[in-house]
Amino acid sequence: MDTKEKRDSSSIEEGIAESRVVQTNPQYHFEVHDLDRVQRRLKQRHVQMIAIAGTIGTGLFLGSGQALNSAGPLGALIAYALVGTVAYSSLCAVGEMTTWAPISGTFPHFAARWVDPALGFAVGWNYFYTNAISTPVEVTAAVILLTFWDSDTNHAAIYTAVICVLISLINIFGVRYFGESEFFFSIIKITLIVGLLLAGLVIDLGGGPNHDRIGFRYWKNPGAVAPLGLEPNHISLDRFLAILSVLVQAAFSFQGMELVVIAASETENPRRNIAKAVRRVFYRILVFYILGILMIGMLVAYNDPDLLRTTGTAAQSPFVIAINRAGIKVLPHIINGAIFTSAFSAGNSFLFCASRVLYGLALRGQAPRYLTYCTKNGLPLYAVLTASAFSFLSFMGVSEGSNTVFNWFVNLSTTGGFTSWFVMNVTYIFFRRGLLAQGYDPKKNSYNNNWQPYVAYWGAGWTLFFILINGFTVFWDFNAAGFLTAYINIPIFLVLYFGYKIVKRTKMWKPMEMDFVTGIPTPEETELPEEPPRNIGEKIAAVVF
Repeated sequence: MDTKEKRDSSSIEEGIAESRVVQTNPQYHFEVHDLDRVQRRLKQRHVQMIAIAGTIGTGLFLGSGQALNSAGPLGALIAYALVGTVAYSSLCAVGEMTTWAPISGTFPHFAARWVDPALGFAVGWNYFYTNAISTPVEVTAAVILLTFWDSDTNHAAIYTAVICVLISLINIFGVRYFGESEFFFSIIKITLIVGLLLAGLVIDLGGGPNHDRIGFRYWKNPGAVAPLGLEPNHISLDRFLAILSVLVQAAFSFQGMELVVIAASETENPRRNIAKAVRRVFYRILVFYILGILMIGMLVAYNDPDLLRTTGTAAQSPFVIAINRAGIKVLPHIINGAIFTSAFSAGNSFLFCASRVLYGLALRGQAPRYLTYCTKNGLPLYAVLTASAFSFLSFMGVSEGSNTVFNWFVNLSTTGGFTSWFVMNVTYIFFRRGLLAQGYDPKKNSYNNNWQPYVAYWGAGWTLFFILINGFTVFWDFNAAGFLTAYINIPIFLVLYFGYKIVKRTKMWKPMEMDFVTGIPTPEETELPEEPPRNIGEKIAAVVF
């Protein structure tokens, strides 16, 4: 690998190091200024709201009921808390790398730049198809939610077409329209979650029309942890397996949390705004996910027959079940409408992620060159159109004969997310090692987690564990389709990695070969001076956004 070392008093952060390594081999595509034409149009309020609620979809509102039914209130809480720490560790890792290098391509490029070009190629395409497949999953969920009001199955194809076109148009209009739409949808989601938590607390304390004080009744009877049924003669083991079974379900709820860093190259003041957004995600996990799971475990028993209904609408939400039991009739319709916007928003976000990662791969020569085309407004049009085409796979959900294949897509997207999280943490470990070897101080970066690199070790270890055990239940009642769905992503990823490595003859970067400078804008180029709030309205906005 061709490298050149320069000694200079200036670096990506002034005063961090006196020497820097620059890769001079053009095959690695580190300098892409002539091709990268996206524009920084996402404002601070867009970034903060996307970070707080951007990819919250049906996984939290509807999937949490399945988690409660499978593992019980304590089991679901443990599973969501564990996956939450892993998701947060992955976001901390990629957040720190992104504030160092807020450029197109995000973590697949970081993997190629600081670990191995073959790893960047493999995880880039893995992340692309994971998000591309997640888009039709959310479109289908949105269509099913509409059956809450319109049960005529003949209308499903029409609803699917309309939603696909709307999601595609929002992304085609450009990142500013995407930012405004996600800002609006995020407000709805936050309002819904806060409202459900407050309503749930009132119902639990006996404030509903039936004045039934629930408390922690269901933690005692039928119990805190549900048995899975795989090992009925070993009840403790069976309950442990129940918790493991919920991990993949929980992961689907957290998937896409890294959206805020994917948009770094199109964000105003990316280092400051992304650093602030990553810090706030911890509270999002604590309030929205952990308190949400705790609340539904208090409101509904894990063996409630209504939890077994897979309607796909608000009717299967634990919150709606509790609200109906309390005698409140109007809220379910409002909740279903809000969950619909969440599904639409999540599909919108997954499409954005897929298009931007595909664009980043093209910039680095790891995808067809025509995908680098941008309009004069900075829209990677061909990448967006390519990603948009996948949304029409949602028509498979309309046909009963295609449901099996479509369910494979659902599981593949979730397990592919584990692989992406694993690579984020591994890449950070290499990134930090290279920084220290070349004399940079990670603490002088715009964002730095004081617990690193241990947070990255935690995330890498657990995601590898999740990848290996996510389909463990198939071994109790083996079937080829279930095994394939759970583990097909592993050979796909390995074929991508070793295929590129063999063809391109790539090697892993040594710490003193890593390039932390080429093609990376300095803080002076990306950050504008922060203006202090001038009135009470701006002070409130500064706290919220």
